[in-house]
Amino acid sequence: MGMEMDTFYQRFCKEGLDKNGVINFFEPTPDENFNFAYDVVDEIARMEPDRRAMVWCNVAGEERTFTFGEMKLYSDKCAQMLAAHGIKQGDKVMLVLKRHYQFWFTVLALHKLGAIGVPATNLLTTKDILYRFEAAGITACVCSGECDIAKYVDEACEKYHDIHTKFIVRGTREGWVSYDDEIEQYDGEWERVETFKDDPMLIYFTSGTTGFPKMVLHNMTYPLGHIITARYWHNIRSNDLHLTVSESGWMKCAWGKLYGQWIAGAAIFVYDFDKYVPSDLLHVMEKHKVTTFCAPPTIYRFFIKEGLGGYDLSSLRYSTTAGEALNAEVYNRWYELTGLKLMESYGQSETVMLTSNFVGTTPKPGSMGKPSPLYDIHLVDESGKDVPPGAVGEVVVNTNKPHYGLFSGYYRDEENTKKSWHDGYYHTGDTAWMDEDGYFWYVGRTDDVIKASGYRIGPFEIESVLMEHPAVLECAVTGAPDPIRGTVVKATIVTTSAYQPSEELKKELQNYVKKQTAPYKYPRIVEFVSELPKTISGKIRRTEIRARDLQKMNQA
Repeated sequence: MGMEMDTFYQRFCKEGLDKNGVINFFEPTPDENFNFAYDVVDEIARMEPDRRAMVWCNVAGEERTFTFGEMKLYSDKCAQMLAAHGIKQGDKVMLVLKRHYQFWFTVLALHKLGAIGVPATNLLTTKDILYRFEAAGITACVCSGECDIAKYVDEACEKYHDIHTKFIVRGTREGWVSYDDEIEQYDGEWERVETFKDDPMLIYFTSGTTGFPKMVLHNMTYPLGHIITARYWHNIRSNDLHLTVSESGWMKCAWGKLYGQWIAGAAIFVYDFDKYVPSDLLHVMEKHKVTTFCAPPTIYRFFIKEGLGGYDLSSLRYSTTAGEALNAEVYNRWYELTGLKLMESYGQSETVMLTSNFVGTTPKPGSMGKPSPLYDIHLVDESGKDVPPGAVGEVVVNTNKPHYGLFSGYYRDEENTKKSWHDGYYHTGDTAWMDEDGYFWYVGRTDDVIKASGYRIGPFEIESVLMEHPAVLECAVTGAPDPIRGTVVKATIVTTSAYQPSEELKKELQNYVKKQTAPYKYPRIVEFVSELPKTISGKIRRTEIRARDLQKMNQA
């Protein structure tokens, strides 16, 4: 049956390949009532109930393997349970489930009900939760018992009174329904609920580098945009075991641990951990024979520092990266150690993959690849005109052409939706330039680009150079106000433990940048700090650094 499963995804799309076998045409073809839970998971369960869907293990040594037949059964039981507790079509349910397998039962059950899942991370505090409850109008939640999140939810509920049901997974708490006990009370007899392809399906809060998190709303067709993610970026076949490193609260989970991988008929690997320990992750990858792997560059950096000598990763046949720009040094070292090329891609919470080093192409280390054939993508200047190769422009998506997988808008936020959807384009707020071969190279957020001494400077290229210096653990490059020059380049740096901040080190780093890149890009200001300000998802808040600098200048 493996061969039949290898083409199962073609039920939901049309595709075309060029003479080299590289994807050059892709269009989802959903039915009016397309629903991922019924039409993908339940259908695979009907065809091959014993096909492996998930291999799950945790730090405590527990292990579970689930088939598609079991995924259907448990999501049906969960749908019965949620319905019995008053959750219905259109309700918004917050899921804070870390990497517990119950997340997958629950998200499928919500799709089956036509309710809206609102995944969130367990790093949230009471204030964050209250903001999300009020912003989205949450009426129920399903939370992990293996952290403090239930306590924070209860504290938020002292001020917010619309939560009518609370389920706790892997734990017990007064006033909460025990998910694991309760689900066993149901028999799994579930009739299909009619939903439609344009119905809302998921809301993710996206923590940008400015302002409060916005609510990104995706509809029932969103999973189909990820066929191309799994098949033509992760290079997944139906007998693969794929691991994307992401907690269920992040959008990366929808990219790499759920939709595209299951549409491709593959199994997903889930390692339930809290603290990232490189050796532990390498051990479980070795033990369970993970075949395809995706993680942000930081994870690869730690793997390289760990050294791969003691691990057998021979089952790993493909590796991909996204989430932050890839530095050529990491690419080259990983290739030396494993013989695998790191295939980078770029997208946002608002989109699926926008550009990628697709299967069958030769990657250029540090490039985000070529535009996805799912979209009509342009690089435009501030007046909306296309820029020539080599010039920096904003990445935009033509919304006059089909754009499956693009968000429906920012939920309850017309102002921000209009700011990013206008003039026939969705504006990503990210800037890049295109080389003569059609590869895109990331520059920065539109609000992060530094205009100094008449030059436009992208922070990433300077950060990349600094990161290669052994003294630099982390860094953020911003434009700092300067009374004479207007704006100068500033580097805010956290040093590695082997180095101490000093005037000598500052000069060494400035000279290092001057030698490695155009001299005008060197940081005239170097500030050493113990930690960088970050969003909850770990993105550096350059806006906060800029605001502090402005404040200092105004006080001077």
